[in-house]
Amino acid sequence: KAPPMLELKVPPPAVVVIVAAAMWGISLVTARFGMPEAVRVPAAIAIAIAGVGIAIAAIVAFRHAHTTISPVKPEAASSLVTSGVFGFTRNPMYLGLCLVLVAWAVFLSSALAFAGPVAFVLYISRFQIAPEERVLARTFGESFSKYRANVRRWI
Repeated sequence: KAPPMLELKVPPPAVVVIVAAAMWGISLVTARFGMPEAVRVPAAIAIAIAGVGIAIAAIVAFRHAHTTISPVKPEAASSLVTSGVFGFTRNPMYLGLCLVLVAWAVFLSSALAFAGPVAFVLYISRFQIAPEERVLARTFGESFSKYRANVRRWI
């Protein structure tokens, strides 16, 4: 059967921008929770820094392994990276992007904005990670199967 049209078509950073914009719109029309700014802003910054740090660590690991970081061309992967940040999550770049969305929800101080990171995880899991993993399974065979059995998809 033919793959769904959205598989590997929308780059994950674009998905983040779309979701972040929707979260902002939601925050404008819904009630906010009463977290003091002195707590909310530093918490949001800390979470965002953690997310960016995880994503950068993944990019550095891919660069060190001389393999592609392109999320729309997983077939271009030349090696399976399983060390470093990839030892605790199979998708550190997507985890990092999700943490940035969590930070944005905290900053927006809107409970309904937390639907954004959930929507991101659901979308990325179905239309990005699942097709990537099919390609990695074909490309790296047993090595990828062992990796998948030992390391969680998210955390």
